[in-house]
Amino acid sequence: MNEYIASKPGLAASEIDAAVTEGLIEARRKVEHAAQQVERGVGEAMESARARVSDAADRVEDAFEETVTRTRGLWRRTAVAVLNWFDTSAAVSIDDAKADRVDWVRVIPFIGLHAACLGVLAVGFSWFALWVAVALYTLRMFAITGFYHRFFSHRAFKTSRPMQFLFGLIGASSVQRGPLWWAAHHRHHHRYSDQPNDLHSPSQHGFIKSHMGWFMTPRAFPIDWKAIPDLERFPELKFLDRFDILVPVALAAFLFGLGGLLERVAPGLHTNGPQLLIWGFFVSTIVLFHATVTINSLAHVWGSRRYETRDTSRNNLWLALLTFGEGWHNNHHHYPASARQGFFWWQVHLTWYVLKGLAAIGLIWDLKPVPPRVRDARSRSRAA
Repeated sequence: MNEYIASKPGLAASEIDAAVTEGLIEARRKVEHAAQQVERGVGEAMESARARVSDAADRVEDAFEETVTRTRGLWRRTAVAVLNWFDTSAAVSIDDAKADRVDWVRVIPFIGLHAACLGVLAVGFSWFALWVAVALYTLRMFAITGFYHRFFSHRAFKTSRPMQFLFGLIGASSVQRGPLWWAAHHRHHHRYSDQPNDLHSPSQHGFIKSHMGWFMTPRAFPIDWKAIPDLERFPELKFLDRFDILVPVALAAFLFGLGGLLERVAPGLHTNGPQLLIWGFFVSTIVLFHATVTINSLAHVWGSRRYETRDTSRNNLWLALLTFGEGWHNNHHHYPASARQGFFWWQVHLTWYVLKGLAAIGLIWDLKPVPPRVRDARSRSRAA
């Protein structure tokens, strides 16, 4: 503007005023336009920032709600798992994505059983405690193999209701859960042996899972009642299954009390409460457990096959000695209905001998034998 005025020295004052006014108006217009742009930009920026803050707040709220939901779910699952230690009837929702993962809270007592065996370092050794452990191993192994397996799972003989409950009670002290759970899973095993649905098949799931990992998973916790319609009608057996911790705890308490009593009245036995508890209950129970489940794992990978079955079951003398005859596993899968798994005289089967003794005094009856045609099927097929 000044340059324009300077270039026009002859302009009148009125013209100068008009030019100045026009320049001021143009400058104001530009300033107002710039201010509007700035205001619009600030408004858009604030709106964008507000939207971003709102979106971030929504995400934080969603994340918080999700965390709360997950935490509640975790606490609920933990509470149910702890409750299942004492009452197995507590509802367990099975998430297929996690159904085959180990539920570490649920199996804390199982881990504790193993850890307690280290107590031998503190309580020492006595022959009496060792023989109590051996005696309880023997009694409970027979209860598992003779009744949990041959009777409850396969109905290979008949007995009275009191005998059924008595050996269900003894078997429950083995900490292998109740007779109904055991029988339902064993029948499932025979239905799907060494197929993907077999929860403890070493060929399908590997050695560790077939040995002990399978029963630590949510999929294995419930009882399949459809598999045991013949056993569901006994409330006393249902009680053993529902409160499967009671009998083991009662046995442990008895051994502790017995050891304390013997320490006072028979000091020559060199035992006491803690020692008898550790050896008689914990050590005996853990050895019993691992001996039993070798039939799930080792008896499907180690040994010979006399019969061509649709699974990988095998006969193994060493496992048979350890488990009172269960090691003749290929025989068993060839003909599960028999009360006898050692089909031949030279196949040692201690459980069968005891069952024969019980039958002789009338405590059990109708022992199902192995038909000769079934036993000799292999030799006949070879001759053919």
